[in-house]
Amino acid sequence: MTKPERPIAKTPDVRISFEFFPPKSPDMEDQLWQTVQALQPYQPDFVSVTYGAGGTTREPTLATVKRLIADTPLATASHLTCVGATRDEVRAVVEEFQAAGVRHFVALRGDPQGGMGSRYAPHPGGFVNAADLVSGLRDLGDFEISVSAYPERHPESENDDVDLDMLKQKVDAGATRALTQFFFDNDIFERYLERVRAAGISIPIVPGIMPIQNLTQLKRFASMCGASTPSFLDERFEGTEGDAQARAAVAADIAAEQIADLSRRGIEEFHIYTMNRAPLTIATLERLGIAAKVDKVSNAAA
Repeated sequence: MTKPERPIAKTPDVRISFEFFPPKSPDMEDQLWQTVQALQPYQPDFVSVTYGAGGTTREPTLATVKRLIADTPLATASHLTCVGATRDEVRAVVEEFQAAGVRHFVALRGDPQGGMGSRYAPHPGGFVNAADLVSGLRDLGDFEISVSAYPERHPESENDDVDLDMLKQKVDAGATRALTQFFFDNDIFERYLERVRAAGISIPIVPGIMPIQNLTQLKRFASMCGASTPSFLDERFEGTEGDAQARAAVAADIAAEQIADLSRRGIEEFHIYTMNRAPLTIATLERLGIAAKVDKVSNAAA
């Protein structure tokens, strides 16, 4: 089989961040820390750890965040949701994470307790939405606060104007950065960014990049969260069935090409959804000419 062509796209000046999720088993925990160790030398601006709606992963998220802060030099952000919790319960969680050293939160409303696709209802006595949560965080401390943004609109938004208004509410409440839902059509992102700026929103809008670990699973997830999967993805993966190495090469090519194209359009920051796996993320960065940095102190002591 002919190997997919490797693009040469030197964009070493871009800034990156990584997303991890808390492990659910000892094997997954080992995989996570192997991934952290492999990606740490790329010196991301920050890393974030996801947090289940209603605090369903509070303890594993907190444990992961604590270890990242204690054992690595990585600036670490924790996701925070307000679904299924009172204001006092959320505040207690914030204080617990703050005591662990967290100074950056990714504030999200969270999926409805009935799962994606079900109707959302605020918890009695809880924060109404993500904008309300951001405001609550602002009252508790001088945090860096990232929020979500949706180039293809949140599935629950009636239209683009409603969706954009929610982002503006989050910014007005004190958000300092927006991390987008993954997307694959850069023209969609560029049009979205134009609307965002026209609305007077000036905070960084950081593209969320999803290297494709499994195209079938990605399509299923995308259909639930309102993200499109362009036909060119099928075309690029055609002929790679049964060849894991070829599929991984195509996936890295696609992610690297997407970042390189966005960089040419003036975007400087990217948030990579690692899925707790390093190889595909590293392959993407290598295609962009982004090399791991050698720790001079450790190297000298070796």
